[in-house]
Amino acid sequence: QVQLVESGGGLVQPGGSLRLSCAAPGTIFSFNAMGWYRQAPGEQRELVAHITSDGSTNYADSVKGRFTISRDNAKITVWLEMNSLKPEDTAVYYCNAQLGLLTYWGQGTQVTVSS
Repeated sequence: QVQLVESGGGLVQPGGSLRLSCAAPGTIFSFNAMGWYRQAPGEQRELVAHITSDGSTNYADSVKGRFTISRDNAKITVWLEMNSLKPEDTAVYYCNAQLGLLTYWGQGTQVTVSS
């Protein structure tokens, strides 16, 4: 059973930074792609950033230039570095991993940007 474990969420002031981490403990294979999604109250879940096993990345327009996704295939870990955070970045952030036709989700971590 694949389990994705996220960490690093919290409360931060506008303009601040946070780093989210997502690991797959006990998993011995590398996912085809990993990414981060977010869901704000009353909104649909949306893609934030995505990275393939060869390092190709894709970002939502709203986070380009502020967020950076990276991964370590050996450690089966993905990070999301978030800078210049805005109140509209407030949401539950979910880690996502794809292996063939299978998709896995983490439990989510809350990010709140507020003064």
